[in-house]
Amino acid sequence: MSIVRYLKLSGLFPATESQQQALQQAVAHYLQQYQQQLEQVQASGAAPAMQWQYQVPELGEGGACSLFGQLAEQPYDLTAILGGQTAANQQLLQQMASVTDFYQSHSKSDWFGIYQRRVNLQGDTVLVKLSYFGAPSRAEFPLTAEFAAISNNSTVGLTGKARIINDVPAYLQQGGEYYTCDPKVLAEACIPLYDEAGQVVGIIDSEAFQKQLFEADELALLIATAILVPTLWAAQSSAEGTLENTDLNSIDS
Repeated sequence: MSIVRYLKLSGLFPATESQQQALQQAVAHYLQQYQQQLEQVQASGAAPAMQWQYQVPELGEGGACSLFGQLAEQPYDLTAILGGQTAANQQLLQQMASVTDFYQSHSKSDWFGIYQRRVNLQGDTVLVKLSYFGAPSRAEFPLTAEFAAISNNSTVGLTGKARIINDVPAYLQQGGEYYTCDPKVLAEACIPLYDEAGQVVGIIDSEAFQKQLFEADELALLIATAILVPTLWAAQSSAEGTLENTDLNSIDS
């Protein structure tokens, strides 16, 4: 997907021509850096550690909210929702770990997660967290209007429109609903992932312990990540799903 098309679909298209050019150039720069990094990882075979299981918070009454600081006894296991620990799924999680590693090394964010749209064992459509860094957090977000009323992740997954809150306390004072995973979070950026048809196939979520982080260069890095991830998923799911067939230089600005 082109940078311009992504910006228009997500609602992140800048207001002025100069802002448009600056953002597009910054996004293109990060896409090139991602390409180089992923090629180096593939050539060396030294991919970051990936996880089939990770810790999650206990859920409160009714399962709506996480209990901050209280971890569930059993970790969340991705095996079932992904359909088994296959070679393809191993590649998927390794690629997502590489993307997460790159993002963490270039961002001042304190938390980051990549979520894919999937159907869980109960038959519910959810956003499931494939890779992340930061404190333990919820594994699945229901894609329902009810849950979207308290969750940016679910809202973005349903609407396909980005939500960037650079001052969480001010947002709450104005009456905004907010799903609090960590009370230290002062800014959040949640933006959609699209396939080539423009359908929402997931989201990425980034959170910071400082206000006004998700602007300028930080926003460009996030957008580049959102454009990159679905291309890796598409290549991975094809018969020729290798990194060599994922040419980020073909993404038009």
